[in-house]
This record gives sequence, structure tokens and C-alpha cells, in this order.
Amino acid sequence: MKHHNLTVIGTSHIAKQSLEEVKKAIEEEKPEIVALELDRPRLSGLLSGQKAKPRVSDIGRIGLKGWLFMIIAGYIERKLGKVVKVKPGEEMMLAYKLAHERKAKVALIDQDISITLKNMSKAFTWKEKWNILVDLLKGTFSKKERIKFDLTKVPSQELIDRMIKKVKARYPSLYKVLIDDRNKVMAKNLHALMQRFPEQKIVAVVGAGHEKEIISLIKKVEKGEELYF
Repeated sequence: MKHHNLTVIGTSHIAKQSLEEVKKAIEEEKPEIVALELDRPRLSGLLSGQKAKPRVSDIGRIGLKGWLFMIIAGYIERKLGKVVKVKPGEEMMLAYKLAHERKAKVALIDQDISITLKNMSKAFTWKEKWNILVDLLKGTFSKKERIKFDLTKVPSQELIDRMIKKVKARYPSLYKVLIDDRNKVMAKNLHALMQRFPEQKIVAVVGAGHEKEIISLIKKVEKGEELYF
């Protein structure tokens, strides 16, 4: 998606298609700035090849629920990555390397992961915990609604919209912390880059499902609207 001097690419963190789209976008746009849906700790983990593993001592910093989410999400992402033979975050690493090859600036636009996980621990309600239990036992979708995924490809916008709608309805607190708040942070950071470097092309690489809302939020900021958290 394009807006002024900004191009936003929505990726799946384990899809081979994402690697191709990132490479194509950077080669065609020739950006002076490559913005990534990362914070400094996550980038350091990707560069070292040693993603930080959750430690018991982290519970006091990010909360028990945030700590458990970090363990479960990391486990699922690694398992799916092995299926498609793409390491989680490989598209971010590719964008980072291509930026350096082109001598482009790299901007980290996401919220610090510790803040996100801490906020999630505070926001997660008992109703949402019950919903997770029910969904694990029965499955989020009925047989009629069951969706087939091609892990090698980025989900369609229609599919992403359906999934986000489900998450928003079933887990409103998690939706706010993991999606809505982070979209606002990334939109504000990208708008700041656009204001600071109006003559330079920016390519932003974010997870699929973020790009549409990020562009919408940037347009609101341009109109002078405040983004409340």
C-alpha cells in the first residue's frame, strides 16, 4: 500500500512469498529508508541468530500472562517455520540486509516488546481466558467456517479482515494491546519519518493485517487527529 513517499508491505513472518515481496519492493522502490516492525531487542536477537528465550526472572518485568504468551507464541512460530522451511523473522532480516546493501537508513518502528507484553498481562481478562480455553477445546471456527491456510503465502486481505474481526470480538483486550496500540505506535513513527524526510522514499515492512490500518491512522494524524491509547 502506498501513501505519498511511503510504501507499506504486509508480510507473513514464515511465508516464502514474503521474502519475494520484500526483495521486489526494495529493488523497485529503491528507498532511502527501510522501516521494520521491530524494536531493538528483537532486531538484536535476529542479528545474533539467538532469539532471547523467556526466563523465569522476566515474569516480574512483563507479567505472568505476557511471559506465557511469549513462550507459546514462540513455540508455535518455530514449529510452523520448520514446516515451510522459513525461519521466523527471515523477511525482516532480508529487508535489513538489503537496506545495508543499498546504504539505506534502517528505522525500527514497533513498540518495545517488554511494554507490549506488560500491557497484555494487565489487560487480559478472565472472560478472555475462558474464551481461549473454549477455543482450544472446540476450535475457534465451526466446520462451516474452518479456513484452509497456505503457510507459504501471505493471507488475503479478506481473510485477514475476517481473522481480525474474530480476535476483536473474542479477545478485545488482546486486540487492543497486540494490534490496535501497536498500529498507533507504528503509524506515529512512520508519520514522523515522512515529516522528517519528505523527499526520501520509505518502504515499511510490517506483519500482514497491520498495513491497512497503519495507512488509515497516518491519514488521521495528517488531519490533526490525536491517536489515543
